[in-house]
Parts: sequence; C-alpha cells; structure tokens
Amino acid sequence: MSQDTVLDRFIRYVQVDTQSDPSSDTFPSTERQKDLGRMLVAELIALGIPDAHMDEYGYVYGTVPANTSKKEVPVICFCSHMDTSPDVSGAGVKPVVHYGYDGGDIVLPDDPHQVIRLRDHPDLASQIGNDIVTASGTTLLGADNKAGVAEIMSAVAFFQSRPEVKHGKIKILFTPDEEVGRGTEKLDLKKLGADFAYTVDGETLGSLEDETFSADGVTIRIQGVSTHPGFAFGKMENAIKIASDIVSALPKDSLSPETTRDREGFLHPVRLEAQQESAVIELIVRDFEEKGLKEKEALLLSLTEQVISRYPGSTFEFEVKEQYRNMGAILAKHPEVVDRALKAMELTGLTPVRQSIRGGTDGSRLSFMGLPCPNIFAGEHAFHSKLEWVSVQDMEKAAEVIVKIAEVWEAEAHR
Repeated sequence: MSQDTVLDRFIRYVQVDTQSDPSSDTFPSTERQKDLGRMLVAELIALGIPDAHMDEYGYVYGTVPANTSKKEVPVICFCSHMDTSPDVSGAGVKPVVHYGYDGGDIVLPDDPHQVIRLRDHPDLASQIGNDIVTASGTTLLGADNKAGVAEIMSAVAFFQSRPEVKHGKIKILFTPDEEVGRGTEKLDLKKLGADFAYTVDGETLGSLEDETFSADGVTIRIQGVSTHPGFAFGKMENAIKIASDIVSALPKDSLSPETTRDREGFLHPVRLEAQQESAVIELIVRDFEEKGLKEKEALLLSLTEQVISRYPGSTFEFEVKEQYRNMGAILAKHPEVVDRALKAMELTGLTPVRQSIRGGTDGSRLSFMGLPCPNIFAGEHAFHSKLEWVSVQDMEKAAEVIVKIAEVWEAEAHR
C-alpha cells in the first residue's frame, strides 16, 4: 500500500459513496461517510501511524511523529473533508482517466451530453499532456475533497518512507459533513493538538486562499390563512403564493450567485417547502464584510415585510443563523502560516497565487475556533457537478507542497 500513487488512492476513495445530507439530524449526517473513514484508518495504520482512529462522529485523527531534534517546531495539521456534495449523486462513481490530454473537449462516456468544454473550463488549457480524471457522466467525481484526502495520504506515505526529510509533529484530520456546513461541529481540538492547520481543498494549481466569505443562513417561516377553496373568497391567503412572491421580489440583476463575482456578495434561496397553509424559505447570505451581510439581511427582511403587508391575515418569522466568518481576520494575526505555505510552493517551482474564495472551508471555522487555517490547492475543478475533473499531475504537486510546508516549518523553527 505504501507504494500506491496519489492516483491509486484517489481512484479508490472516489468509489466510496460519502454524500452528506443537509436534512439529516444525525452526526455525521450519513453513516456511509464512515465507510471511507474506516478505510483511511486502516491505511494509516498500515503506513505506521499507530494512533490513527475514527471517533463516534466520523472524524479521522492521526499523528506523524516529529523526526527533528529541534524542540520548538509548531505542530501543524493537514485537513480534508471526506463527504461529497448532496447536489449531485455520488453513488456508483466510475472514475475515468484521460491520459495525455490533447486540449480538446472531453466527452463523458456514460452520458455523451455531458461534455467538459475547453471554452467553459479555461484551466484545461494548462493541462495539455497531463492526465485528467473525470467521472463517467452520471455522477459527480468527488475530487472535492477526495483529491485532498489522497494528497494528504500520499504525503504521509512519503514522510514514513523518507526519515531523512526532517519535520515536526504533523497532525492528520479528515472531517465529515463539510458540504452541509457542519464539518467542525463535533471536532475535538484538544485531542487534535495542533497549533496551525491547512485545509487541502482548493482549486487551481498554486493557489492559496487566506480569505473566505462570511456566511449566514436565513429561514423565513410563513403562516398563511387556509380554508376550503370553494369558499375561499376574501378569506384564503395561500402560503405557497406568499413564498413565491418573496422569492420573486429578490433582485433580478444583482445580489445573486449568477450575477455577482470577485468580492460581490449575494442572497441565494436554497430551499422552498410550501403548502397552502404554511411555507418555509431557506436562504444563504454571503459577503466578505460583516457590514455587507447585515445590509443584505436587512434588505431581505424589508422585502419580506413588504410582501406580507399585502396579506393582512398572514404572519412570518425571520431567523438568522451565523454559519462562518471570513478567516482573513484571524490569519492576518498569524502571517507566518500563509507566508510559509507560499514559500513552500515557490520551493517546489510554483508561482503561488494568493486569493479570496467565494465560499468557505472547514478552515473558516477552524480559524475562529483558535486554529488558524488557510486553504491550499487540491487541483479540483467544476465541483458539485457531473463535469468535475482533476489533473493527476496537479494532485502530485499538491502532495509535494504538503511535504514542503512541513519542511519549511521545521527549517525555520528555533532549536
């Protein structure tokens, strides 16, 4: 097993169905995530990591012991999530390796209507000659975030086979339920015992993300007026129509994912459940600034009040829940975490790109829990879709960067 390549590991992991479920009230949200967890624990133990284990919540922990004589090397952690998005089926994934990519469109074999077109995926232009892994066309691939899992596992195998490569203590963490926003909910930070961390869950080769959206969730509960439709004149206030009016009142040309980019935030309805008498709308609110979040939530509340005012017998509840915050505020206090990752990338021959992510990672919450944690590239592209793809060479480079980060921390530590 220690001779497995990052591709071998990745192919193995993506065939395990680990979709999380946002409607579940268990933790993890699906038991199937533990199937991959058990596999990873067995592989870590086989690699010589005797403390590797999975807890009752599905978190996988492990430790690569320090092999340096320096006493002041901070403990760093590498983290990826095991679950895949509930947006697209993750059952029965059939990975396909397209060796020596020639620069054309990639037609997925099990559904020829699913085509990864070069014009829609410009990052493919830098992959000529590389080996591209996709799904077969009927499921997502799961590179988000099993590419990161495979890369971390490959780095562990490297450390275990190359004792001459000096490093401090390294913690390994694989989490469940990141895709449903609960990836750190049951994490035992004391047991983890790390000073700093890196999630390996980014996209383009050489990218490092040290800023994320701040995020809230909004739930609007509507109580309409129900009566028999044959005798409803002047009485009925249909909650389905009220909810539809609220959604229709959202801005059409701004403040939505499909109309914003760069540092623009948005309001985004993600679920609508409605009957004649009652309805529930769930939305997510995203912005890089706290002020922007509050402004969008105030707008949403105002639109809701305006709609409800047309239905005098109906009422609503408006609930805002914090989801995560921009990790940039924490990382700014610990610049060495980002600086050493950037240096590691340069030492592997990459030109690093420091950027913000229009989303969040486990690192967002970890940073505010006291574990500063930027996000480094894993090579995953077109995540949450049947067109998801990853380059084998990018995965190999990510594993190399993980190793180099540990080396840089050791090299710059005091004796």
